Amino acid sequence: MTKDIIMAGFGGQGILMIGNLLALTAMEEGKNVTYLPSYGVEMRGGTANCTVIISDEEIGSPVVWRPGSLVIMNGPSLERFLPNLQPGGELVINSSLVDARKVDRTDVRLFQVAADEIARNKIGSRQMASMIALGAYVALSGVVGLETLIGCLPKVISKKYERFIPLNVNALKEGAALAGIHA
Repeated sequence: MTKDIIMAGFGGQGILMIGNLLALTAMEEGKNVTYLPSYGVEMRGGTANCTVIISDEEIGSPVVWRPGSLVIMNGPSLERFLPNLQPGGELVINSSLVDARKVDRTDVRLFQVAADEIARNKIGSRQMASMIALGAYVALSGVVGLETLIGCLPKVISKKYERFIPLNVNALKEGAALAGIHA
């Protein structure tokens, strides 16, 4: 099994953090992993994306041209990455900021998550939107276990911010529940 995922949005949405969390979780489960972050020259508000490859076999390159999965948090990222998504690929979009009508492909599996709205209204922090999207993606794809993902949170959240771990756990579980897995 090999899964290649591109996660994309704008800086400040936590894109690199969720990619790092997914990669660390896969390593914790004994899988081979590459994690390749990329961000624009701007700080917050600029573009940010990362590529995560998870495999049972050795990985030859961290570069992916035709990903099998996308987690898209804003409109410009959809425009940039959707054309390269493999037919039959998994597409999770933050429908709070991405217009699903712009998904002009019928050969992909689209899952809409109103991540910003849910983060603000149910979790209490809009900053948890990317965690909601990640929870949904993990539940849909089965690429890693939700409990392992939750257990790896302290590895990506510094001690200074560990008080936010419960919010992150709630966000991951909320996303997974939206995708049909109740944790």
